[in-house]
Amino acid sequence: MLKTNLEFRRGVLFVRLEGELTKKTVFLLKENVIANIKKAGIRYVVVNLKKLTQIDFKGMNCLLYMYELCRDNQGKILICGLEKVEIYEKLQKNKLFNYLIQINNEINAFDLVNTL
Repeated sequence: MLKTNLEFRRGVLFVRLEGELTKKTVFLLKENVIANIKKAGIRYVVVNLKKLTQIDFKGMNCLLYMYELCRDNQGKILICGLEKVEIYEKLQKNKLFNYLIQINNEINAFDLVNTL
């Protein structure tokens, strides 16, 4: 199961994921997050993976698609909460850090967004 918590503050959409981001749950991210990015033309998204327990190839593709949407809106996607080694290693192995900006925590997002 996947839970998504969304919060929009100062031009940044914060997405907090809890549970599994896999082929069985990726539709929830598409319905809740991607639809909002498209509809509102959101430029900056921070994805917090601290409570994510599992991610697979479909989940990583969904994060990549979010990156493409933000890029098309002249924005960026930032990622934090990578304390779980296995999730960090999967993202690194699949070269997602070439597209996603890694930050320490959500608060750092405001500082970085203002410099982009």
